[in-house]
Amino acid sequence: MKVLMINGSPRTHGNTAIALYEMSKVFEQEGVETKTVQVGHKVIRGCVACQNCFRLRRCVFDDIVNEVAPLLREADGFVVGAPVYYASPNGTVISFLDRLFYSTMAQDKTMKVGASVVVCRRGGASAAFDVLNKYFSISGMAIAGSQYWNMVYGLKPGECAQDTEGLQTMRTLARNMTFLMKSIELGKEQVGLPEQEEWLPMHFIR
Repeated sequence: MKVLMINGSPRTHGNTAIALYEMSKVFEQEGVETKTVQVGHKVIRGCVACQNCFRLRRCVFDDIVNEVAPLLREADGFVVGAPVYYASPNGTVISFLDRLFYSTMAQDKTMKVGASVVVCRRGGASAAFDVLNKYFSISGMAIAGSQYWNMVYGLKPGECAQDTEGLQTMRTLARNMTFLMKSIELGKEQVGLPEQEEWLPMHFIR
């Protein structure tokens, strides 16, 4: 099993990193290989809807998005961690995910296991959590839950290490993800993936 973890925080060693590291320790114990990619400190422009990715099979802007795309293809699980800005994930991680998921639309993500992790000082975590989960639900991915919503609290760097419930939520999330990934792999071997119909687009254009 392989899990790709994205740190969307501009602070490489901040609270989001602590939350993701808590998960990675459990993955290691469970024999799951992890790779963490730091994107929050990079300048990542948003999608411009040029649709060249349909032809090129990659984003026309050749940056970290295209570097991560093959890692996503090989991963069984995908974790996105982000700080909360104005009750939403920070803009850099949104730009990254918009372009990653759009440019890899031809990449079958059916039943890959996705999980989002949000870190905030106080409010807006559940709204940001909802935004991140939408990338998974539109892609046919299975979404992993925990004992509570996947959120950890802290303001200053390192502060979320005091959030014992939040860190426990991260550990439970990692165990649940591991169970889901292994169960889905077993299911693929025994019954296969769900049948997919040909897409029937409707744009309501007359």
